[in-house]
Amino acid sequence: YIITKGRTWNSAALPFKRGDEEPENIDKGIQIAIVGGGIGGMTLALSLMEAGFHNIDIYESTNLSELGVGINIQPHAVRELIELGLGEELARTGIPTKEILYFHKNGQFIYGEPRGMGAGYRWPQYSIHRGKLLGLLYRSVQSRLGKERIHAGHKVINCGSSEEDGAWAQFQVRDGSDYPKLLTTIKADLIVGCDGVHSEVRKSLTNEGCPTWMGITMLRGLTRMKPFLGGRTMTIIGPIENEMVIYPISREAELEGESLVNWVALMKTNSEQNIAKEEWNVKVENIEEAMSPFLDFQYDFINVPDLIRNAESVYQYPMIDRPPLNTWVYGNVTLLGDAAHPMIPIGANGGTQAIIDGRVLALELARQPTLSAALEAYDITRRKTVNRIVRANREESETRFLEFIHQNAPEGFERLDDIITKEELDNISKTYKEVAGFDPKELNERDSYCLLDDDSFGMSQANLEPGIQCIQQNVTVHSRSFRTVEAEQM
Repeated sequence: YIITKGRTWNSAALPFKRGDEEPENIDKGIQIAIVGGGIGGMTLALSLMEAGFHNIDIYESTNLSELGVGINIQPHAVRELIELGLGEELARTGIPTKEILYFHKNGQFIYGEPRGMGAGYRWPQYSIHRGKLLGLLYRSVQSRLGKERIHAGHKVINCGSSEEDGAWAQFQVRDGSDYPKLLTTIKADLIVGCDGVHSEVRKSLTNEGCPTWMGITMLRGLTRMKPFLGGRTMTIIGPIENEMVIYPISREAELEGESLVNWVALMKTNSEQNIAKEEWNVKVENIEEAMSPFLDFQYDFINVPDLIRNAESVYQYPMIDRPPLNTWVYGNVTLLGDAAHPMIPIGANGGTQAIIDGRVLALELARQPTLSAALEAYDITRRKTVNRIVRANREESETRFLEFIHQNAPEGFERLDDIITKEELDNISKTYKEVAGFDPKELNERDSYCLLDDDSFGMSQANLEPGIQCIQQNVTVHSRSFRTVEAEQM
């Protein structure tokens, strides 16, 4: 069946034509459809409401639930979430990451640096359960926008745009029965594809095939354990073809004297190739066989084999991305987050960039005279920046020195300076931060993306102070410094 939901569009949303009288701003009543209710989509919805837009619908293929593993949100995205009024909930939920430490796979300390407010940012970096983050975003959207504007069970199958009619999208709707899925077509002034790395919106617009698998398989899991290295440390061990990434993600567990630890085990298993969606999220049945490359990863600060064995469950993912696009704008349809710029998870930047996408898009919609001008400004502002990050994660990531050290000292080293100096390591870190947009000085001095000129959502500076104070209190909890680790190994 085809069920058409007709909407009334506003002429201010259509492309501005030469000779027309240019409007001062886009009408705040334009119909906006967000396809995808993940981190990027929910942040966009909150940002649009903050900017004064209220005619918003969100379409999500699944029923929203707090599932998943861990994610890192960098200070430049945490800033945006705090400005959206989510500071207190973030502080109650996630771990403000104090430092990041890098080790050789034989356990030798290589490099470390402070993170978040300890590194000079005005905002923390958070390690948090992805489902918990999505949950607090969802609750905030639901309370401000209304539950009836969030449509679960809507799987997009096609999407497009025309000058005359604006944008449209077709969905398969799951009604919970055994009957065939209904087809629903919606129309809107603007459709934003926020439907992830396997985006059907992007596929409809570009005819793109499967994403590119780099030949690296990731095992991911959550393990509850005693805190290690002070309880707020992110740890990376070994080169990318045989690497462990480990960090705690739960404030609740911390208050109980434990750590809920997110871990990722990376293994080079094949050459680069395309991979189908069906091979994306597979539960690992034979954990002992899967973890065999990490049996020797046993150190005084953490026992990796025990970490993996004690996980609640273990899932297998391919490390994938897609080539950067030449545009994110297709008429009255645009892309955001992983739908626009899927990137390999090096540098902890995927979720962060989706949050910033949402903030910038809402900002441009609020201050540009026409929809076409706003989308062009969003595309210019974000696409080049994020495409640089996508390329950097592949070619010049902040962890590339681990491969270099492994190649030159696979069994370990006597003097690290004979392989790479501290100055060189500092420069690699600084360069990546500049590319990724979270250089401390630049971020601290940047103007806010917030457009709120009243207190309609209770997000005035006075009301933000409790959240900021809560964050500052949590960040000051004692944690072992990377300098201590370095000193112990000298």
